[in-house]
Amino acid sequence: MDLNGKVVLVAGGAGGIGLGIAKAFAAEGSRVALSDVSKEALESAAGTAGGGGSFPWRPCDITDRGQVSQLFQWLDDEVGSIDILVNSAGINVGKRMMSDIDPAEFDRVMDINTTGTFNCIASALEVMRPKRSGLIVNIVSLAGKRAMLLAGLPYCVSKFATAALGTFVNLEECGNGIKVTNVYPGETNTPIVDKRPSPPPPERRAQMLQPEDIAACVIAIAKLPPRAVVPELVITPPHMMVG
Repeated sequence: MDLNGKVVLVAGGAGGIGLGIAKAFAAEGSRVALSDVSKEALESAAGTAGGGGSFPWRPCDITDRGQVSQLFQWLDDEVGSIDILVNSAGINVGKRMMSDIDPAEFDRVMDINTTGTFNCIASALEVMRPKRSGLIVNIVSLAGKRAMLLAGLPYCVSKFATAALGTFVNLEECGNGIKVTNVYPGETNTPIVDKRPSPPPPERRAQMLQPEDIAACVIAIAKLPPRAVVPELVITPPHMMVG
C-alpha cells in the first residue's frame, strides 16, 4: 500500500516510540498528526517532521472520552479522515511491586495504558467502519506477553489487557476491512525507562532497541496489501530473546 497522503494519528506522539513512528510515516509522505497530554512536548516535537515541514498537533488526555472525541473531530477537520491510528501513549511508575504499589497509581497506569487505548480505538472505528478500511497499531510491550518483574505489576497487567483489546478488535473488525496489529517491543531506549527504580546507564541504553527500529516494523506492516493481516509482531534486542 502506498502511504503517500494517508492520514495518520499518533497518540502518544510527542516522544519515544510514538515520535519515531510519526517521523517514519512523514518520510513516506503521509499526513501525520500528533497527540499527547503535554502541550509543551508537542510543541517541541512538531518541528521534527523533516523536509522543512511540521506536524499538526493537539493536546489530549486520552482517559477523557470527551477530549478524545474532540481530537478525532479536529483531525477530520484539519488533517483529513483517519486511515491509520497508532496507539503509543503509555506510562509506568517507580513503585511497581505488589508490596509497594499505591492503588491510585495502579489505577492511573490502567486508565492511560488500557482505557485510553480503548477510547482512541473506539473513536477511530467510528470513522473507519463506514469506509471499510483502516489500520490500528497498538504499541504494547513484551510485558504484555510475559509478566516481568522489571516492568512491574501495573504495567504488565495493563499491557496484557491492552493486548487482549487489540486482539479482540482485530477478530471483530478484520472482516470489515479494518486491521489491528499489536506490536510487542522488548527493552527500548525511551524516556519511560527513566521511571525504573534504577534507570539504566548510557551503555545499557545503547544495547536496547531504538524507536526507529519499531518504526521500521510499523511502516512495513502499513505497506502490506489488504489481503495480509499481521495480528502481532514481537521485536526484541538480542539480550531479551524469547522462545
